[in-house]
Amino acid sequence: MRSFAFKSLLQLALLLCAAFMFLPFFWMITTSVKTYADSVQIPPVWFPTQFDFSWYVQVFERVQFGAYVKNTVIMTIGRVLPQVLICAMAGYGFARLKFPGRDAIFVIVLALLMVPGQVVLIPQYFEVVKLGWIDTYAGLIVPQVFSAYGVFLLRQFFMSLPSELEEAAKIDGAHYGTIFLRVLLPLTTPALATMAFFGILWSWNDFLWPLVVINTDSMKVLSVGMSALQGNTRGGLEYPLIMAGAVLCTIPLIVFFVALQKYVVKGIAISGIKG
Repeated sequence: MRSFAFKSLLQLALLLCAAFMFLPFFWMITTSVKTYADSVQIPPVWFPTQFDFSWYVQVFERVQFGAYVKNTVIMTIGRVLPQVLICAMAGYGFARLKFPGRDAIFVIVLALLMVPGQVVLIPQYFEVVKLGWIDTYAGLIVPQVFSAYGVFLLRQFFMSLPSELEEAAKIDGAHYGTIFLRVLLPLTTPALATMAFFGILWSWNDFLWPLVVINTDSMKVLSVGMSALQGNTRGGLEYPLIMAGAVLCTIPLIVFFVALQKYVVKGIAISGIKG
């Protein structure tokens, strides 16, 4: 009986936390369909007295939303695909291969997690300028294709796999490339999905780097382009317009998370417990 009461209280606490976390999203969605009068009313109203969906149409009219989506998708795919491959190979090397200085190099990789992005922003910008990558997809993608967190995550996952699989493959004459591609990599789907999800999340929400390397409006990504809605208003901040843009930017991330949720949870659990 006591155990049942504890579980009930725990579930209630979790539901309250979930509701508290969902509250900003609920406010964003309801505000996006309010009239301007409702959005500036004091005290604030949670539910619109009259639904106004025209704000979503105005998002497409006031900014180049289609171009922003295209640029963001290209940037995200261009970053995530090579990032997953590079981190998978590095994680396999640190977990399974023995070579001089392996542990020292891995410590250096982990140390990168403690370096703020602002520290390397200026050096990276000068490199991009020298390469002529300002206002290009290469400038958006190439400097961000490596992830120290991804190397750590995939190394932990490779270490959790049974060594007998690798030994059996070696007995059959398989070399390291075959073992990596055909034996171990197919077993790392949860970790790869987790890495891909976080890579998509970071790339989709990246603001500072695209703001620095992109100048023309047609090359902007969603995070930078949609910020123009705060200044592209008529007579003051139109909160429903801003929230409508935020909803449109959030929907793809929700779809990605729902599609990868099972693998993401499993990958985090395994990489966090085993190592």
